[in-house]
Amino acid sequence: MTVPGAEWGPGLGWRGCWRIARRDLHRGFRGLRLLFICLFLGVATLATIGGLTAAITGEIASKGQLLLGGDVEVAMSQREASAAEKAAFRREGVSSETIRLRAMAQRVETQRAGAGHAPSAVLTELKGVDAAYPLYGTLMLKAGRAGPMRADEVVIGQALADRLDVKPGDSLRYGMATFRIHDIIADEPDRVGEGFTLGPVALTSMEGIRRTGLIQPGSLYESKYRIRMAAGRDAGAAGDRLKHAFPSAGFEIKDRDGAAPGTSRFLERMGQFLSLIGLAALAIAGIGVSNGVASYLAIKRNGIATLKILGASSADIARIYLMQIGAVAILAIGCGLAAGIVLPLGLVAAMRDILPVQPGFAIAAWPLVTSALYGLLIAFIFTMPPLAHARTLPAAALFRETVDRRRAIDRASMIAVGAAGGAAVALALGTAKEPWFAASMLGAVAAVLVLLTGIGLLVRYVARRAPAPRRPLARLAVANLHRPGAQTSALVVALGLGLTLFVTLAAIQSSLSSEIRDSVPRTAPDQFVLDIPIAGKDRFLSLVSQEAPGAQVNIVPTLRGTIVAYGGQRVADLKELPEGAWFLRGERGVTYSETLPEGSELVKGQWWPRNYAGPPLISLDREAAKVMGVDIGDTLTISVLGREIEARIASLRQVNWETMGFNYIMVFPPATLSSAPHSLSATITMKGASEGAMTRTLLAAFPSVSIIAVGEVVAQVTELLGQMSTAIVLAGSVAILAGIAVLIGAIAASRQTRAYDSVILKTLGATRGQIFGAQAIEYALLAGVLALVALGLGLAAAWFVIVEIFHFGWAPDWVLVLSTLGMGAVLTLGIGLLGSIPLMSVRPARALRTL
Repeated sequence: MTVPGAEWGPGLGWRGCWRIARRDLHRGFRGLRLLFICLFLGVATLATIGGLTAAITGEIASKGQLLLGGDVEVAMSQREASAAEKAAFRREGVSSETIRLRAMAQRVETQRAGAGHAPSAVLTELKGVDAAYPLYGTLMLKAGRAGPMRADEVVIGQALADRLDVKPGDSLRYGMATFRIHDIIADEPDRVGEGFTLGPVALTSMEGIRRTGLIQPGSLYESKYRIRMAAGRDAGAAGDRLKHAFPSAGFEIKDRDGAAPGTSRFLERMGQFLSLIGLAALAIAGIGVSNGVASYLAIKRNGIATLKILGASSADIARIYLMQIGAVAILAIGCGLAAGIVLPLGLVAAMRDILPVQPGFAIAAWPLVTSALYGLLIAFIFTMPPLAHARTLPAAALFRETVDRRRAIDRASMIAVGAAGGAAVALALGTAKEPWFAASMLGAVAAVLVLLTGIGLLVRYVARRAPAPRRPLARLAVANLHRPGAQTSALVVALGLGLTLFVTLAAIQSSLSSEIRDSVPRTAPDQFVLDIPIAGKDRFLSLVSQEAPGAQVNIVPTLRGTIVAYGGQRVADLKELPEGAWFLRGERGVTYSETLPEGSELVKGQWWPRNYAGPPLISLDREAAKVMGVDIGDTLTISVLGREIEARIASLRQVNWETMGFNYIMVFPPATLSSAPHSLSATITMKGASEGAMTRTLLAAFPSVSIIAVGEVVAQVTELLGQMSTAIVLAGSVAILAGIAVLIGAIAASRQTRAYDSVILKTLGATRGQIFGAQAIEYALLAGVLALVALGLGLAAAWFVIVEIFHFGWAPDWVLVLSTLGMGAVLTLGIGLLGSIPLMSVRPARALRTL
């Protein structure tokens, strides 16, 4: 590493400087341990997060064919492909057909007198597969490889066997058909590609799923056609050909390069967020590096002055201590990289049931390279200012530095630090998949550091100008804030960062918990009932009323549709979907209504009159309209059951998604869709009635319906949010550790000055308790000043994470946030005071001889 400054000259040379540096460097890195810890924490965090994310996304990318079940997948809702469409699929390669739907699995009681406390019916994901399934991979059962299934056989997941307390040989009923359980599924090769499921899995043959009678006009089911292409053929081009051949078919097409787009998007966003948290931790740790280096050079102050008196040049001083610091920094970075290689293996093993795939051992080179570069740049940026200060001061000034503080950094060092800072920012932006997002995160971290530094300067100014308190200890504490050599700015930054991180994590975690715990139970229905025949509406209402008198029921028509064009452009022609346009990815729920649906608020436009029979109109969710850039009077083209409907936007609605009712982005007048094949769906809010009894009653009358218990859905979502919260808290905890290291570094950097003050006060008659009390008041004043600042900064950071990144509701637990702030203040105060305890035992005579 070349130190800037042409005037430094050759001096002792690098070899001579290294001999002095090696002999002076303590074997246990005494004085540089803080530098080691800070760099290790930051680099290990970045390398671990980057390695884990790269391993998971790489596994998904490398097994795209296996996860998707083919090179190309074509999906459609509420219908099967036509003969012409199937012929087009076969022209692209070997095709396989599956049908997937939600259906109630009912245990058929035989000789057993029940199955303990197991329910008699469970919502499942039933999939019918043809003889060609799977095109890639192998469907494995516990007894071995699966063979062709008979129409009266079903294989089930272990979760379903556990829920219903059944085993191979027992019988299950789906709709109008009874199946014998052939075996338990050990591995379903396309499980990840199927996405999120509301229940355990069961597989049968295509003939078997048709035996159930669940596939009717209007039923909610999904047909998928996987295509295995010849080697070397372009899967993306095949998908484009199918889109253009059937522009109105409402296809949702994926290829092997995007086998699990939802999972990949989430992992990439979560990985990017965690990586930026790691980068913020490294930047915070950089302040600790600066404090640690300053403290170390303060300890070596007399040695530096002596070397200068004996003829060592500024270049010699820079080389000696740069090599010492560089050696420790390189060792810390190497240990951090080693941890970044090993820790992902442990995390994969610990989260085996949580991760969508199980990546094997692989060293991801790029995350390790970027982590090492970040570590080197941060070490250089935060080492150069204190090193330049020690290098440029004359020997006499170094001897007087305890009482005569001067800050000096030459122009060349400033340029070098600026260049390294620019390189770090460029590296962060260049490696980010969303540079603007990365820039905003880095800008926020920089703004917080600048704000806290400014508050530190303001505290010193106010303490210097304020009237002196009457009480001696309070007066001494205030004087400590602005005296020469005071580390007030460093302490403000350290305390502010620590308290801000405590508030941020508390607000994030409590918001994720409140999203389910507070909002859902208060507003959600007890059950969703799908696939109710239109002709059975009156009977359905009668049965619900008999089983649960006073129950609230909301029945809506249910169809599926795809937005294929808006604003004069077709979605298929877009190179990239707009940010937040999740509703443009495939089919979404569509309904029709004479009146404004429950859970919606009309915010613009007019609702259509009763018995409207004019040209197609549509009512659109306000946020969706904002994302697409459309408004009242514009047109949308929606494909429903393969038919394109061009409709004019008549109104915009605010959809209250937190009600967990039937909330649709798109609502049509009845005349537009009522003649299309469809079924009804309902929500039931029971007042103390038994959900189990309601399920049995409805299934006896309507074998084709699917019943979703909201409590089970809430449990799944709660588990997912809990896992996300744990990941965020773990990542944030590293940042907190870095903040604590900054606090320790600030205390270490001021130790010599405080030792000098302590000795003078003891000489003048002060007791240990009085000196300790003055420092306690000083830290308490700082914590009090920073509490409101940390509360505001922490809440702003948590709001951004919850609302802007993960799109959840903002509902922090204020009691938890405030109590966490209080406990964080006590913790940081405790750390500060613990660092002051060794100063109480400094003997005046010994200390004065070292001054």
